[in-house]
Amino acid sequence: MPRKGTYRPFLIAVVALLAFALLFVIAGLNGWWEPASNEKAIGEASRWCERVSPGIMREPINSLGNLAFVVSGLIMLLVLARDTKHEKSRVNPFIGNQPIALLYAGATIYLGPGSMLMHGSNTVFGAWADNLSMVMYILIPWIYNLTIMGRWRDRTFFVTYGLVVAGFAIGYWFFGSGLGVNLDLFGVSIALWLISELLYRFWSQPLRWLSGLLGFVIAAVFGITPADMLADPWEHWWVILFWLPGLAATTAPDSHRRYWPWFPAGVIAFLSAYAVWTTGVPDHHSCDPDGLFQAHAVWHLLTAAATWFFFLFLRTQRPSTSDSDNSKSDSDLT
Repeated sequence: MPRKGTYRPFLIAVVALLAFALLFVIAGLNGWWEPASNEKAIGEASRWCERVSPGIMREPINSLGNLAFVVSGLIMLLVLARDTKHEKSRVNPFIGNQPIALLYAGATIYLGPGSMLMHGSNTVFGAWADNLSMVMYILIPWIYNLTIMGRWRDRTFFVTYGLVVAGFAIGYWFFGSGLGVNLDLFGVSIALWLISELLYRFWSQPLRWLSGLLGFVIAAVFGITPADMLADPWEHWWVILFWLPGLAATTAPDSHRRYWPWFPAGVIAFLSAYAVWTTGVPDHHSCDPDGLFQAHAVWHLLTAAATWFFFLFLRTQRPSTSDSDNSKSDSDLT
């Protein structure tokens, strides 16, 4: 028999989204409020190419593209509810209505409203909500990896996550995107995720101390070279954080994951999204402020697809000592 409340997280999310939509429309009809100083005036091309509109949404297409995150997260909640409904064995925190899985799905959903507030209002509050949503999502996979390799309790995971999110929220509000210390937490977290994933897959004592070097490769992919770092060490002090996963990953993971096809699919979706993101600016030759095609909206669609692929990837995790019966009984969850 299905467990009582199986679909409660999904229903809570729907109610919260309906409440957000109502408040969003009310704020839009009232003209929002003072735009951020770096935003463009109504009638001009926005920072993300689309022409700023006087309507409910300042950037309609870029705003609506964020619905992809909402759809992705809601489907995750339905999948987790199905797991619980059929009472599959909990061999993975991403199977069933378990706290970390619900946090991941909730953070994915919030990427939509967070970014919609920025593109819809062009306000300082909107930018804060947008950046907060990105950080709330990207922290989960690498802190989760450190939880496994550091043998942390779930409580330690949530306390660590909550403190970092709160610190970022306060720091961004008062000091801006660099938190007053030249730290792009979202960008650095991308590197920390991939470094921690390298350790999860190939853990060894020597690799713990070498793993931070991967961060320099990742930074170079996004246009920050070692030469740039040497030219301005203070601006790039955060490279020392590349060794954080190695310090925390004190033991080999007691589980394994199947990387093909979902992990590379997620990486390809994100890198493709980033390539498109670089074109969604007013000075790019392909920018058409009045066109239905907006590159930044495509960025939202592709990154939403990446959240889904990574969700499927994390669901492949199984205990390294699990027997064939457990593997077989849960094979249909991935």
